[in-house]
Amino acid sequence: MTITDAPIDAPAADGCCAPEADAGMPRDEAERLAKVGKALGDPTRVRLLSLIAAGERGEACVCDLTAPVGLSQGTVSHHMRVLAEAGLVEREQRGKWAYYSVVRGTLEQTAAVLRGL
Repeated sequence: MTITDAPIDAPAADGCCAPEADAGMPRDEAERLAKVGKALGDPTRVRLLSLIAAGERGEACVCDLTAPVGLSQGTVSHHMRVLAEAGLVEREQRGKWAYYSVVRGTLEQTAAVLRGL
């Protein structure tokens, strides 16, 4: 018998390496974390988030975000929509302008999940 003809020991039926059924992150949590990760995967969105957090009272008007990132209001609004859909910012309409504030709970929750990985 050659080495290639030798029988391969199969793992036991209960599997020594099989993860427990309830181990790991639940699907909904993984999807939420992935959405946050995707939103933060763009440097402009990270910059916008930091500008809002640094703003007076932890908020910023979309009109004040265009110049620092060098983008049009429409492009900034698109980025802000992505951040809002990920739960990273909240939007409040004041007259014709949208004001954004950081959702600290989402950031803290995401950091806690990442620390536990």
